[in-house]
Amino acid sequence: MNVARSFNNWRKFRQTVNELGRMSTRELQDLGIDRADIRSVARASIAR
Repeated sequence: MNVARSFNNWRKFRQTVNELGRMSTRELQDLGIDRADIRSVARASIAR
């Protein structure tokens, strides 16, 4: 169960990083996210 959870968390992290990375700087600013903060936002998405 722990391995499956870890894998799902990793997938969610990568998906979030990829989706935010494809956005323009303007789109990220509209969301209140700086490009340098993408990884920390992705980490926070796992904690939810």
